[in-house]
Amino acid sequence: MIWRVGFFILLLFVTACGIDVDNSDKKIFRYNESVGIHTLDPAFSKDQATIWATNQLFNGLVQLDLDLNVKPSVAKSWDISSDALNYTFNLRNDVFFHDHELFKNGKGRKVNAADFEYSFKRLLDKDFAAPGAWVLGNVDSFTALNDSIFIIKLQKPFPAFLSLLSMQYCSVVPKEIIDSSDFNRNPIGTGPFKFQLWQDGVKLVFRKNPSYFEKEGEEQLPYLDAVAITFIKDKQSAFLQFIKGNLDFISGIDASYKDEILTKNGELKTKYKDIVNLQSQPYLNTEYLGFLMDNNPLPLEIRKAINYGFDRVKMLKYLRNNIGTPAINGFVPMGLPSFNTNVIGYNYNPEKAKKLILDSHFDSKQEILLSTTSSYLDLCEYIQNSLQEIGLNIIIEVNPPSTHRQMVATSNLNFFRGSWIADYPDAENYLSLFYSQNFCPNGPNYTHFKSVEFDALYEKALSETHVETRHIYYQKMDKLIIESAVVMPLYYDRVLRFMNINITGFESNAMNLLDLKRVRK
Repeated sequence: MIWRVGFFILLLFVTACGIDVDNSDKKIFRYNESVGIHTLDPAFSKDQATIWATNQLFNGLVQLDLDLNVKPSVAKSWDISSDALNYTFNLRNDVFFHDHELFKNGKGRKVNAADFEYSFKRLLDKDFAAPGAWVLGNVDSFTALNDSIFIIKLQKPFPAFLSLLSMQYCSVVPKEIIDSSDFNRNPIGTGPFKFQLWQDGVKLVFRKNPSYFEKEGEEQLPYLDAVAITFIKDKQSAFLQFIKGNLDFISGIDASYKDEILTKNGELKTKYKDIVNLQSQPYLNTEYLGFLMDNNPLPLEIRKAINYGFDRVKMLKYLRNNIGTPAINGFVPMGLPSFNTNVIGYNYNPEKAKKLILDSHFDSKQEILLSTTSSYLDLCEYIQNSLQEIGLNIIIEVNPPSTHRQMVATSNLNFFRGSWIADYPDAENYLSLFYSQNFCPNGPNYTHFKSVEFDALYEKALSETHVETRHIYYQKMDKLIIESAVVMPLYYDRVLRFMNINITGFESNAMNLLDLKRVRK
């Protein structure tokens, strides 16, 4: 009887395998991953497709809410010592791993602090070579004091540490299952959904975890019966499946259907408003142009003139369908709690730009080489044409993406296009690009910017445990970056999510995380 029930459940969700099964009474959320998914081990969740999938299956000590605040998950509470070095986590006693035959009676085992100790040791194991080991790079030690208390000690204060722990890398996993199975293909976690079926290149299916520990009021989460992920490589084909109602949502906008579904102002076209909802929100990505500050850099007046010399609003409207927000504030993007409009950046002001050029006595015939990739050539050509109108001679060099990344990372480009997507939701992640101790190749300071004042503020912020005070330090640093014109912020990115009209409760944060536990269909 147990075998028959299991077989029925398996059969229920394999509609893409050539079996005609009526799932009309099941609430199944369907989406597509054109790039595919290669593992379901959270320790290897380094790309968006894997992060989205593993976020349905696993939990860590903490999680992020819609406003990027750190909230409890498996840890119900925590205490931080006054020196910001010791973190004590108190675990819930009602969190269980998904059912598995290797557990007693085939039922899920209760999670304890020793599971986190094992999971963190596994993440740091050099032979395991997990890409997320860097998350624990500042950790001095960690230990399970007992079943319900887990202690982490840092080498030095790092205010963003809690947000690092929200990453999928830090998910709790069961040792006995990992030791006895192909875990990356048959994962066992604690999440709102549990693994059901994976057919390479066709479909991946998760089904509801009826023993999930989180509730919404008196209701048990999740609300969906299952999640089905397809792997249609052609984005235009996936879009057509979405319009037909065979997929419940698509994320982002591809050139193949951008003008089909959106107006030039970035709004949903009238013919789709009855079947599609559009959700637009900040995405933690700053697109920018950077200046290398070594080897006789461009004068400050010229760097400022370049910042004033083009219209970010018009650029976004005509080249990006208004997908994004003009970066007229700092380098730190919209969507972060510390973002502040009081950090004043650069608006379009060609007359001011021309005066700066004139006052600098700069030879306007001198070639200024701007390096980019083909994906951003249209933006760079727009800027090139605008700067020619104020008297600057911009020459564009297009490099292959891998070559461009390597040259930026080794500070071999004097003027370059760059972007920074947040690894974790704290402004320190952006401001670390300008700390002098992070000169590349030892860190992400690709511009080789150096400022004693900036470094002092950065170091103060690292040891500041009061959130509002730390945000003040962040804003002062951001202001210094803008005044130094070491970068030229272009726009703060936004993510567009298109969903079928029958989907509710579908929300996200500026990290563009896929969280389906509160979704209804």
